[in-house]
Amino acid sequence: MADADTPEDPQQPLTSSSISDPLNNPYGSLNDLCYELSSLQDLASRGSWRSILDKVSRARKLSLLTKPHEHLTYLTYNALALTKLRRIADALAELDSLDEDLDSPNYRYEHYPEQYPNRSGSMVPFGLRWLHAELPAKLGKRNETLDRFYMLLHFVRKKLGNKSSNNSIELWRKRENLVLNSIISHHLSHKEFRVCLDLIKDLIQKSDDSDSEAKAVLLSKLGYVQMQYGDLEGAKGTFGKIEGMLNEKSEVELMNLVSRNKALMYLVGKDYVSAVREYDVCIERDSADAVAINNKALCLMYLRDLSDSIKVLENALERVPTAALDETIVVNLCSMYELAYVNHSDIKRTLSNWIARVAPDDFDSSCTRI
Repeated sequence: MADADTPEDPQQPLTSSSISDPLNNPYGSLNDLCYELSSLQDLASRGSWRSILDKVSRARKLSLLTKPHEHLTYLTYNALALTKLRRIADALAELDSLDEDLDSPNYRYEHYPEQYPNRSGSMVPFGLRWLHAELPAKLGKRNETLDRFYMLLHFVRKKLGNKSSNNSIELWRKRENLVLNSIISHHLSHKEFRVCLDLIKDLIQKSDDSDSEAKAVLLSKLGYVQMQYGDLEGAKGTFGKIEGMLNEKSEVELMNLVSRNKALMYLVGKDYVSAVREYDVCIERDSADAVAINNKALCLMYLRDLSDSIKVLENALERVPTAALDETIVVNLCSMYELAYVNHSDIKRTLSNWIARVAPDDFDSSCTRI
């Protein structure tokens, strides 16, 4: 989550890439960057968001955070945990405790020369900038979110124009992609397809031709948007470009993407049998392909084979719970239970109890509709 600018002092050895990438930083570990940062990272990777709230609260209560950048880092994790737990008002209250301008001098290293000698630049974690843009939409302020994301995009592109290190450019390019994808998601949710197409095409044009998998994902996204506004021939052509990238050295992820795109075209054409066949190929290659598992079950349901559709999802939850324990899959499974069984409430309650034992903190248990 670190977001330090490249130090302006040429004698200073730290760079944005060395700060942001713990494998390259001169301190040797995440904990050298910030108090018990590795623990926060570990908790976040496991979805233990309530534990993060406890950890942040304890660190603040015991005054364990001694430097300004540590306070910002912990605030970011706290706001992210609150967001994951759907406590949006509390997350916004965390952000409201900051200056409105995240580029305020108060958040720059050179503002504290005694604590950060010879260091300059922003100490604001990029995750905090992203939350600052994203959160208003969750309370219905979509225009404010879009305005902030476009401002964040300008900020990122300005950084890209100033960077010379390849590692640094790669980092900021990933951030540009993150912001653009966030903007696309907000436009897509309001069916603003033309804007989405322009943004995706811009991403494709800027993408690295040597990274075929990343380019294929972008092309797939373009195809999905084309399908949503009814341009099925355009989507078919886009998916064909991805299939043309395949060769004998292609990774499973790319092969499955091609197969899922084929299946999607069959699904739209209501050829559910052919769609199931493509999804079976995906699952045979990768038993944890949650998209293929979910969509195969839906196709079987459309074929009026409720028994097998339920088995597909139940088996996936048993075999690969980490991949399959997704709100969409659980919603679909519960819908199938409601169609198939008179005593569906008891069955859903058993499922809900199992989810409560194994799911991460941010899993929305209301998806079982008990």
